[in-house]
Parts: sequence; structure tokens; C-alpha cells
Amino acid sequence: MTEALKKIIRDVPDFPKKGILFKDITTLLKDAASFQKTVDLMSHRYVGKHIDVVVGIEARGFIVGAALAYKLGAGVILVRKPGKLPHKTHKASYKLEYGEDALEIHQDAITPGQKVLIADDVLATGGTVSAVINLIEKMGGQIVECAFLSEIEALGGRSKIKNHPVFSLIKF
Repeated sequence: MTEALKKIIRDVPDFPKKGILFKDITTLLKDAASFQKTVDLMSHRYVGKHIDVVVGIEARGFIVGAALAYKLGAGVILVRKPGKLPHKTHKASYKLEYGEDALEIHQDAITPGQKVLIADDVLATGGTVSAVINLIEKMGGQIVECAFLSEIEALGGRSKIKNHPVFSLIKF
């Protein structure tokens, strides 16, 4: 089943800059049956694990995270680029395969001891999720797992995620 989903994801060469092959999940998202199957396959893994909140990483991670949270009866927390959240935030910088960026989370988003599932669309170099892990740990959240719709294995992002389990539905 994941091979069929994998074929729906579109490759976009030289985006966001020359030399990057972008995996565009919008083609999967627009197909109702494929999106539903994706969410069902991902969420099934966490049933009974008592997830309190799902952290979605800007921007496509919001879609994955919100859908998983709904299926699991959990809350949704947004991790955004600087200046996008309206209240006091914690900030973490990270490197991308094509530059540098930063992310923020509301200071009151996670209560110490909460069980947290991190969700994003793709695991590439691991920089983004590593920054999110640091933010959640700083706030006392217990990370259950880092869940990705897809993973680009050649970029080695999984190796940067230390001490936390990683799940990717689709691997490239």
C-alpha cells in the first residue's frame, strides 16, 4: 500500500533552490482516498499510546499533525517560523539542506510530562526536527515518537534524531 502512495507524490526538481529534488505531497493530499489511507496508516501506530498532543511543524506538518491529532483524540500544537505566533515563545535555530532557519513554539504549549508525538511531512537532513525536539525537551514534554509521512533516506536525517524513535510511512 505504501508503494501506491509513494507513486502519487510528485518530484519537483530545483525547488526551493537549484540541486534540490523536492518531494511534493500536495498530489497525495488532494486525493481523498490516498490522504485518508495515509492518516489511517500513520495513526494506527499510536492508538492506545495515550498521546496528549501532536506537534505539527510548519507548514505541511500542520496538515499531518492535525489529522493525526484528530484520529488520536489529542491536542495540536503548532511550531512556526519566527514572528508568526502571537504569544511568548521559545526559539530554536537549525540548518536546512539549503540554508538556515529558526522555529518557535508558545512557551505555554506543552506541560511538563505530556506525551508528545512530533509530526511532519518529510524527514530530510533532520535539522528541523532536531530543533523541535530541543524545544519540546526544554519544556519537559515526553516525546513518544517522531512521525513523518515520508523520509529521504540518502540525506541521513534519522541519524540526527538521538534517543527518540522515528517512524516514516514512505521512504525514498
